[in-house]
Amino acid sequence: MAVRLRLKRMGRRHRPFYRIAAMDIRTQRDGRVLELLGHFDPLERDDAKQIVMKQDRVDYWLGVGAQPTDTVKRLIERVREVPAT
Repeated sequence: MAVRLRLKRMGRRHRPFYRIAAMDIRTQRDGRVLELLGHFDPLERDDAKQIVMKQDRVDYWLGVGAQPTDTVKRLIERVREVPAT
């Protein structure tokens, strides 16, 4: 089974909210999730609250061969740049 780390859209119209999820490559965008890894709120002003991610689980999925989408790859890089407080 091929696994991809991607965003699942939530929220309402004109107020998007995304969950970062490990999903089978063949499922639809808002389909069944293998594991929820965090969330991303693009309208949040506070950078610390904008991206919340379980780093250890993301590292696990990347270690077993999961492929992140381009957007999720950029989010992972943003989280790793910011030092944890």
